[in-house]
Amino acid sequence: MTRPNIMEYSYYPGCSLHASAGEYDLSTRELFKKLAIGLTEIPDWFCCGATPAHNVDELLSLSLCAKNLELADKIEGDVAVACAACFSRLKTTQHVLGESDVKRKQVEKALDAPLKLDGKVKHLLEILAKDLGLERLAAAVNKPLTGLKVACYYGCLLTRPTDVPDLDCVEAPTIMERVIEAVGAETVPWTHRLECCGANFTLSRPGVVLQLTHEILDSAKAAGADCIMVGCPLCHGNLDIRQKEIEKVYQTDYNLPVFYLTQLVGLSVGLGSKKLGLDAMIVNPTPLLKEKKLL
Repeated sequence: MTRPNIMEYSYYPGCSLHASAGEYDLSTRELFKKLAIGLTEIPDWFCCGATPAHNVDELLSLSLCAKNLELADKIEGDVAVACAACFSRLKTTQHVLGESDVKRKQVEKALDAPLKLDGKVKHLLEILAKDLGLERLAAAVNKPLTGLKVACYYGCLLTRPTDVPDLDCVEAPTIMERVIEAVGAETVPWTHRLECCGANFTLSRPGVVLQLTHEILDSAKAAGADCIMVGCPLCHGNLDIRQKEIEKVYQTDYNLPVFYLTQLVGLSVGLGSKKLGLDAMIVNPTPLLKEKKLL
């Protein structure tokens, strides 16, 4: 007998989760299924503009997000978003158009439709920590992440700017730590959890990205972390995919697996490596997880 879902959400995966971050999409769907949280992918969704569009054409950027929100409104539940960049752009659009009648009218003209922007947009962290709740999350755990030291990396977009995401405290967030500690892991205090990784400068300014990510990895390693946890495909790409290159340039050895939050939480509720896409990670997590008796 299928267990009924306790919550329902419309799901905006965004471009990265259907491409380079497929393991984030996979682990999100599998984890939420395990937790009896319903996800219905928004039909005909398209790119939100991510990080570059608003620097090129604000009206286009706002219109892209507004149209996606309109499509989401046709599905039951709040909008669940995995990517920090998508989360930021959708929340920013709601904020800007809520504050400016002029821009709202411009977007309505561009879309040739009235806007309804009062639906809630939630990052996966908020759904796990607040909607499901930490007690219910902890109760679902059958393989606690005991002994695993995790550096929780927020990056730029999950909590900033001050008046937009409304996810947690801007300068001293704890939502990541609370989620991963609820499933048995230990978190480490470290200096670079809110620092920028360079985002999508990874192609246009790789030197900048290498320097920034080197400093982030250096901080996590110095704090005694076994791994890093992220909630953003851009951050994951810079910290995981470029880690071997960073080690070569800076003549060091980090060997820090970079997990999506859904992968680590998924491990704790008994999901296997295939359902979590662990084989897609560049820095192999298998030795660490076997050492901690988590695989």
